[in-house]
Amino acid sequence: MKNVIQKLIYQLVSKIFVLPIYKFVFKGHLIGKENIPQKDSFIMVSNHGSLLDPPLLGHALGRNISFMAKAELFKIPFLGFVIKACGAYPVKRGIADKNTIKTACKKLSNNNCIGIFIDGTRQKNGRVNKPKQGAALLAFKNQKLLLPVAIVNSHRLIRFKFCIPFFSKIVIRVGKPIQPPQSSSRDDLNSVTVNLQESINNLIG
Repeated sequence: MKNVIQKLIYQLVSKIFVLPIYKFVFKGHLIGKENIPQKDSFIMVSNHGSLLDPPLLGHALGRNISFMAKAELFKIPFLGFVIKACGAYPVKRGIADKNTIKTACKKLSNNNCIGIFIDGTRQKNGRVNKPKQGAALLAFKNQKLLLPVAIVNSHRLIRFKFCIPFFSKIVIRVGKPIQPPQSSSRDDLNSVTVNLQESINNLIG
C-alpha cells in the first residue's frame, strides 16, 4: 500500500510540477528511450550540473527513480518537497553512511530504481570529472544493471543578457545499460566506473 501511494504522489508531482518546467521552460527532449529497462530495477548513473537534475531526470525517464540527495537539499522550500515526494533519500556528504547504502539496497531489492550522480556533487562544466566507485559497488552487491544517462546543459540552465533571462534547452541522452562488475575488487570497480564516465561524457558530446 505504501509503495502504491508513493508511486501515485511521484506521478502527481511529476505531471503537475515537473512537466511544465521540463517541457515548456527548458524545452526538454529525451533521446535513447529504448535503452531504459522497463521491467527490472536498475541504477541510473548521471553527470550533475544543477539542483533540478533529480526531478528533471526522474520525469524524463518515466520510471520512479529514488536519488541519493544531500541532506541540506531537504531543507530548501519547494525543492525539498519535490525531491522527497519523488522518493529521494538524504545522504551526508563526506561521511560513509551505512544507512544510506542499506536504503539503496532495500529499494533495489523491492524493484525500485535508484539514481546516482557519479561525481557526488555538481560540476561547473557539466561533465563527469572525478567519478566515485559507489555506483559500481552497489551494482555488484545487488547485481543490477547500470544505466548511463547524460543531462546536457543543466550546468547552465539560465543565462542573463541585459537582465533578461534566457533558458537553455535540456537534452537527456540515455546510453546502453552496462553490466555490473564481476567482483568487488578495486580493478573491477574502477574498470566499470571508467566505462560509465566515458559513456556519459560521450553522450554529452
